Amino acid sequence: MNVAEVFVGLLLGIGLAAACGFRVFVPLLVVSIAQRAGHLELAQGFQWIGSWPALLSFAVATGLEVLAYYIPWLDNLLDTVATPLAVVAGTVLTASVVGDLSPVLRWGLAVVAGGGTATVVQAATTVTRAASSVTTGGLGNPVVSTVEAGASTGLSLLAVLVPVLAGLVALGLVALAVWVTVRLVRRRRAGSPHRPSGQPAAGTGTPPSP
Repeated sequence: MNVAEVFVGLLLGIGLAAACGFRVFVPLLVVSIAQRAGHLELAQGFQWIGSWPALLSFAVATGLEVLAYYIPWLDNLLDTVATPLAVVAGTVLTASVVGDLSPVLRWGLAVVAGGGTATVVQAATTVTRAASSVTTGGLGNPVVSTVEAGASTGLSLLAVLVPVLAGLVALGLVALAVWVTVRLVRRRRAGSPHRPSGQPAAGTGTPPSP
């Protein structure tokens, strides 16, 4: 396999990994269908992803995952479980499409590119949902869930059909996710009180009487 093919496979993996950051099982289902349809060739040892048992399992898991994120407050709980699952799924999918490489190089790229991308995107969705829960009391969470499910589906399909474009979009999403996460964390810290109003800082003594 030449360098160009490895590069395209890596971008395909990054696109799928980013989709895992939005929803864990949607990209797995899309890849499984694409492999069974003969549209996508997976690396040796990963053909099980396109098997009928795997496809049916991914389909059921996808339906349950999408629906569960519409249940108030359960969606926040699911984020704690989805984060490690997204990392694993992003790593496995990247390893399955990156090309015919040595195991060390394959899994090294998969962990860094695939697992790293899934981690960043998942972290951004977790922070966004937490902010929505605080500011809207959870009423805005279904909108967030809908956007996430749509982004995962669209990015998964784009990765299978136009892997280079999907990889570039995913890299842009990673940059945006980092920016959004930093902004939300800074805003939350800036909005948290440090000491009661009217109280002097430590070591300043008693404030003068008016």
